[in-house]
Amino acid sequence: MLLLQNNGKMTTAQLAEALEVSDRTILRDMDALSAAGIPVIAERGKSGGWKLIDRFRSTISGLTLDELKSLFILPSDELLGQLGIRPGGLEIRRKLAASMPSALRSGARQYLEKIHIDTGAWKPAGAGLTETLRTVMEALWEDRKLRMVYQKAGGETTERAVCPLGLVAKGSAWYLVASHADDEFRTYRVSRIARAEILPEAFDRPASFDLAAWWKASKEQFSAGLPRFEVRVLVDPSIVGRMTYTERFVEIGEIGGAEEGGWRTAVLFFQTAEEAARYVLGFGGKMRIVSPESLIPMVVEEARAAIRQYR
Repeated sequence: MLLLQNNGKMTTAQLAEALEVSDRTILRDMDALSAAGIPVIAERGKSGGWKLIDRFRSTISGLTLDELKSLFILPSDELLGQLGIRPGGLEIRRKLAASMPSALRSGARQYLEKIHIDTGAWKPAGAGLTETLRTVMEALWEDRKLRMVYQKAGGETTERAVCPLGLVAKGSAWYLVASHADDEFRTYRVSRIARAEILPEAFDRPASFDLAAWWKASKEQFSAGLPRFEVRVLVDPSIVGRMTYTERFVEIGEIGGAEEGGWRTAVLFFQTAEEAARYVLGFGGKMRIVSPESLIPMVVEEARAAIRQYR
């Protein structure tokens, strides 16, 4: 019924292929739908097929409870607003709750009343980002090339022409996925685009490009390529809770049981030794390095620099 509702008209063969059953099963299903009062009819002829009578729209979604729960958790109004979509999450959820079967309504409504996902930043995005994002989106919708001045992480700026293929919201940041003349795919942070201009030249979007799949693979490749600096430490039990509520650059491995004197062992992973030294120093005398010993002089020098600053 949902296939017919979404596609308008389908032949017996098309329905059988989509549902992975035989033609005879489809014919039996049509008899069952008719017996249940669903107004399904067959049109004969070369362009015929099965269809629901005009103006019939089913209120039965066919969704499971878990699927309905996921629909109640929408992106934040800020992200939708940046895309030019009028935020209306609460209204959408109420309409969804009103149209779902009563048996599922109470279980799904809790996600309307008790869960709110805010993926925006604490500080609202500036007007510059919104204008740049609007330009990037226009080029994306129209499959036209984009000339942009891009600022790299080190401050260097470059000018390049790209073919925009997709936008990804990661946390509160937007990323543009684009291809170059050499067909290489790259990612650009939209907030680092200093200037963007839509070019009159159009391009053919790669038919096989899957934005979600490419982003997932790219993210996994990026994570795998990050340096992994392991540090073993002894920690005072009083700071164990603070260790797990910390910055994103540290990964907490295992935290062992109490050692001599009540201190506990822990394994930490960082991207660089410098990050490790500053993290350890941040806990003062509550954390002591076990290995690597080469990290100890870096922590000592950081501490001495702080003392010199305030002496």
